[in-house]
Amino acid sequence: MDPTSTQTHFAPTTPLEPGERVIETFRGDRATYWREHAWLAAIAMAAGMAILWAMGNPHVWTGAVGGLLAIAVRALYLASDETRMSWQLTDARLLGPGTRAIALGNIAAVRSLFSAVQVVTVTGDKHLLKYQPDTKAVIAAIERARTGGGR
Repeated sequence: MDPTSTQTHFAPTTPLEPGERVIETFRGDRATYWREHAWLAAIAMAAGMAILWAMGNPHVWTGAVGGLLAIAVRALYLASDETRMSWQLTDARLLGPGTRAIALGNIAAVRSLFSAVQVVTVTGDKHLLKYQPDTKAVIAAIERARTGGGR
């Protein structure tokens, strides 16, 4: 792969090692994406109104409009990319979009962060598997692979 390429890879491009097998694939879920953005819009609307109220602006309602539009534009712009991202869990590694590859033995922590699963490596690198409909199931699968499925 050309290191200067601007092409976005939504799926893992790292080749499997000899004998390595894919256990599970995790993809961003469209319904989870829209549900999370609805919550973000509600928070942005409330925050916008609170800021305008604190500033003494008589048109507090415009904060709600601004918050809604900001999150809606972001959500519409990123929806197709964010929901196409996929990760593959193998018996030896967690392979992310493009060339991201994390050996199971290098995973220090796996935790839920809203609808994402955060994977922290022993060196402190953090990776997000975003918009997962069942974060507990993803965490359990990674933990199972770490304890019993890794090489």
